Amino acid sequence: MIELTAIYRHPVKALGTEPLPRIALRAGQGLPGDRVWALAHQKTAYDWAAPGWARCSAFLRGAHQPALMAVTAEGAPGGPITFRHPDRPDLTVDPGTPEGEAAFVAWADPLIAPGAPRPARLTPRIDRPMTDDPSITVSLLSDASRRALEQRAGRPLDRRRVRGNLWVDGLPPWAEVDLLGAELRLGEVRLKPVARIERCSAPQANPDTGRRDVDVCALLEEACGHRDFGLLAEVVAGGEIAVGDAVQA
Repeated sequence: MIELTAIYRHPVKALGTEPLPRIALRAGQGLPGDRVWALAHQKTAYDWAAPGWARCSAFLRGAHQPALMAVTAEGAPGGPITFRHPDRPDLTVDPGTPEGEAAFVAWADPLIAPGAPRPARLTPRIDRPMTDDPSITVSLLSDASRRALEQRAGRPLDRRRVRGNLWVDGLPPWAEVDLLGAELRLGEVRLKPVARIERCSAPQANPDTGRRDVDVCALLEEACGHRDFGLLAEVVAGGEIAVGDAVQA
């Protein structure tokens, strides 16, 4: 049996991972509350006059700032969110308010390496998540493939390294690529995997420490001959999903 084993959202792109027991998905939308904001840096090319989706180079992210990978979040967007990091005091703010945004930018600044562009401001809320890909999707990942990488690494690899949304177990390692173009059912929810996800250097960072300790891309190259891990999936039909739900392929 294929089973949904974990659900994650990330209120601020690259800064904060939150596990969830359940969530309701809507057709044509991303995971609710996921990548609601992105933290632009001082040299950003983001168009503040016409807010919308932009490429990841406009924002601070874990590929260049590994310390950000150790940020966790707790609380639904639209209200106070508590952000935690092993090297920073806890911060509880509503990033959607001017005061909360200013406090969050100041809190994140010490996590950015000296000499790098400093945090500037959060993007306004738009009607789609600030994911790396311009498509409006959720990400789907396999625990079996993660365990296969763990064997190569010789150490545990936390799910949070790859900032995925939905994790499943019950497939053979790497068999998730065979789901491309198929339709998956989780109760009333229907998902259609549409593309593979190529990984950058962000997963090198340990999400407990924010320090690079495993070259995940090199492990993927050794195991598969490429850097793909996980799939992007469109939400074809909405409904509520919960950890433990059966997945029908």
